Amino acid sequence: MTVELLLDDEWFAVCDRDRLTPGRGIAALLPDGRQAALFADRHGRLYAVDNRDPFTGAYVLSRGLLGSVGGRAYVASPLLKQRFDLASGECLDDGEVSVAAFAVRAR
Repeated sequence: MTVELLLDDEWFAVCDRDRLTPGRGIAALLPDGRQAALFADRHGRLYAVDNRDPFTGAYVLSRGLLGSVGGRAYVASPLLKQRFDLASGECLDDGEVSVAAFAVRAR
């Protein structure tokens, strides 16, 4: 199985599904030069958000810790610990900040 992200109305192959370990992230370089942080949760759901932490500018969200609050899965930045909703990219600690969230599938 291959993990794919939806970019500009086209699916882009990122990695093999078996590269994703539940609860841990990986970073992927996208064709436009951006980086995505990909995750699989313990239930097998896949998520992808921008890898750049908007608070520090560092490309580290793929190294963050996964968790959930109120039924919302999030990744906490390993630097300043802000939490980003994995489905929407919204920062759970500052409603004015967000990261891009990507549609993701495995085929």
